[in-house]
Amino acid sequence: MTDQKLKTAPLAYENPAFLNSPDGRILRLLSEYSEPLSRFRREQIQDTVVFFGSARIHSHDNARTRLTEVRGNGAQAASAELAKHMKRAEAAVDMARYYEDARSLARLLTEWSTHIPAKRHRFVVTTGGGPGIMEAANLGAHEAGGKTIGLNINLPFEQCPNPYITPSLNFEFHYFFMRKFWFAYLSKALVIFPGGFGTLDELFEILTLAQTEKLAKKIVVVIYGSEYWKRIINFDAMADAGVISPSDLELFKMSDSPEESFEFLKDGLTRYHLVPQPTKRSGEAAVPEIARTRP
Repeated sequence: MTDQKLKTAPLAYENPAFLNSPDGRILRLLSEYSEPLSRFRREQIQDTVVFFGSARIHSHDNARTRLTEVRGNGAQAASAELAKHMKRAEAAVDMARYYEDARSLARLLTEWSTHIPAKRHRFVVTTGGGPGIMEAANLGAHEAGGKTIGLNINLPFEQCPNPYITPSLNFEFHYFFMRKFWFAYLSKALVIFPGGFGTLDELFEILTLAQTEKLAKKIVVVIYGSEYWKRIINFDAMADAGVISPSDLELFKMSDSPEESFEFLKDGLTRYHLVPQPTKRSGEAAVPEIARTRP
């Protein structure tokens, strides 16, 4: 026998080896639910308007600067590779209009929402927290003097928090589905700007939830940039083929100007979420009030 005493074992919730192990996954998942919930309540966020779009769309200034650089390189040596870079740089200048429009729309929305008489913050502009369209929307809300949320995710490229997110509302996620949960749970409206795989994923997830009535609320959806989206997705062909109902085309509105989009959002948000709605019948599910502190 030995008189040597064992060292006190670490508490399970202070044990990094356990927390980062497969067995600790459930705690990591719960953390990505509970920690944002705590912050949203503390910051008095009642609901949001979510902006989705490409991380690769730049402002006009940045896109033009890049085009000038490519042209300078092309003057020194012409090649097929430089021609490809030139084409992409010219396309980036054209796509930059969506950055400026996202910025303008977020500013208009925030200027309106910050004057809504309410105990908590309404219709707060929320993005994935990264560059591109996400940065533009956070910037527009920041310029209007409102709070703005960034739900970032740890990726090997592209994704780092932009500087226009309200610091106390800057989140970092590991799990995509927990990030998506927070996009959907608080949102009362969704604005989809041109984007790639991630944007398409987010668009169709929300449309599917609305189509199947899995959202306990009315969500207003704007698909921004008809020239881009009609080349990418033929919604009318889907309806004609019978794979969606013609009424599903009413789940969203296509728009091409910040002003038109703002009026549509304001009308829908006012009608469905500011004007008192009829009392729900017994047995119907109530819309969860995330910002309310429960006993």
